[in-house]
Amino acid sequence: MIVVRTVADLRAALRERRGGSIGLVPTMGALHEGHATLLRAARDTDETVVMTIFVNPAQFDEQSDLAAYPRTEDADLALAEAEGVDVVFAPETSEVYPDGFATTVSVGGAIAETLEGAERGRAHFDGVATVVTKLMLAALPDHAYFGAKDAQQVAVIRRFVADLGIPVTLVVCPTSRDADGLARSSRNTRLSPEERARALAIPHALQEVTDAAAAGIADTEALHARALATLEASGIRPEYVAFVDPLTFAPVSVVDGPVLVAIAARVGSTRLIDNTVLGGA
Repeated sequence: MIVVRTVADLRAALRERRGGSIGLVPTMGALHEGHATLLRAARDTDETVVMTIFVNPAQFDEQSDLAAYPRTEDADLALAEAEGVDVVFAPETSEVYPDGFATTVSVGGAIAETLEGAERGRAHFDGVATVVTKLMLAALPDHAYFGAKDAQQVAVIRRFVADLGIPVTLVVCPTSRDADGLARSSRNTRLSPEERARALAIPHALQEVTDAAAAGIADTEALHARALATLEASGIRPEYVAFVDPLTFAPVSVVDGPVLVAIAARVGSTRLIDNTVLGGA
């Protein structure tokens, strides 16, 4: 495994490998088992696996959140090597956003302006879209791997990849969960033991909705009430519990096809998101 810090060195490393497909796994570091599942998926499919480590300042709406984001490069590199990564691209901010940088990739419509876009600000997904575009152009991968937990982010990326004609296939891997059901996230390390126990209300609420829909309840207002009751029983007041079309993120009133159920909530000071799909994916 080699570690490179510049786009020029990344491209040189990939030229030296010559031939075969390239799999790209973008990360912001602080790796956990969820990232490892993406790396394994890439390793199973592609001849060359490229992992990026870059804490993207452009997608943080709160500077305190950016400052608190864990930087664990040594541990990240050890995990990457153990999972068979070939090339790690870990640039400095100045490599990604050099002096004079003045371009933004921006996706319009509900997929970028609602839910996370509304809560975190319009600049959040602009930052995501811009940096992922730059990473894709740097590595020119055949496949790019993302987790289903960040469903809205995936929808945004899918939209700009299609709109800009970027020749890459997106591979969306199932949400990775701990044994107790909590979706794996780098933010989970900030939870106290008591907060982590309360955070389990989030996957429990999703399961409550899934069970109710399977029992024939199709009205999303009724399903919303069940999810809210489960969350509030653990003292969690969510930022949103949304029922939307998985592709357009338009609100849905009846489950008569695939419906994304998305939850965002703060447990203590830690903001968590999770989701599931009702009615088939």
